[in-house]
Amino acid sequence: MLNNLRDSLKPVLQKIGKSFAATGLSPNVFTGIGLALAFVSSIIYGIGFEFSLILGGIALLASGFFDIVDGQVARYANKMSKSGGFLDSIFDKIAEVAIFFGILIGNYTEPYLVFTAITLSLLVSYARAKADAAGIKMQGIGIGERAERLLVIAIIGMIGFMEIAVIIVIIIAGITLAQRIAVLMKNR
Repeated sequence: MLNNLRDSLKPVLQKIGKSFAATGLSPNVFTGIGLALAFVSSIIYGIGFEFSLILGGIALLASGFFDIVDGQVARYANKMSKSGGFLDSIFDKIAEVAIFFGILIGNYTEPYLVFTAITLSLLVSYARAKADAAGIKMQGIGIGERAERLLVIAIIGMIGFMEIAVIIVIIIAGITLAQRIAVLMKNR
């Protein structure tokens, strides 16, 4: 859903890409920073101290920002590559699993809810990868892509409702998976 806003945000995203490309750092460096911040978020969630939902959410939002930066730098600096795209995708999945692991360890909700949320989240990504391999474009298909799911966790978690955030992720990931299966079946 947020991917569909890219065209309207293109000028802002290009400025971000230009600014960070000026550092001379590889897009993969920014991918690594995003993953590191996701681990920081996971650790903060897992420790579970007084302000962990707020600080974990901030670290998660910063991780998401660097997930935008890496792609924009790659586009601006004309350094897009299959290996960079692969690394970004793998790091995204590692980050997502880490975030949910932190939520699980921090005991913010029932383990079965965390398990269901991460399972559906990974299936959404897997459905996209398999469809893309079959030549069917899935980017922008569904109401709960990775960015939306992590925004729900960060923002709703920051206001103190992590269990509700996880349930919302389950719902939107489930709907997105069904939407992607429907698109695939229609295009087979």
